[in-house]
Amino acid sequence: MLEALFTTQSRELTLQYLAIFENGYAREISRHFDISLPSIQLQLTHLEDEGVLESEMEGRTKVYAFNPKYLFIKELFALLSKAREYYEPALQNKFISQTDIPTRGEV
Repeated sequence: MLEALFTTQSRELTLQYLAIFENGYAREISRHFDISLPSIQLQLTHLEDEGVLESEMEGRTKVYAFNPKYLFIKELFALLSKAREYYEPALQNKFISQTDIPTRGEV
């Protein structure tokens, strides 16, 4: 949906993943969307180089999250949120946070 702005679907989905789940690492994002690992790694590296994301090492794993100091963070989140409204239902389901799924006691 936003490929014209973000140049690739993998970049758009990487941003969407981090907007919903708050942080993540390359292999996790790759598996979630069934996108090649090198493609996701490239997007994460590019977005970090541009200051959109930041990362920290957790053991041997590099975990990425949005850089709260990124100048257009509020606008980016608003744009990503609006785009999710227009995704196909199968893709929208990929953005259901684990915290949104009721536990056995809540059903």
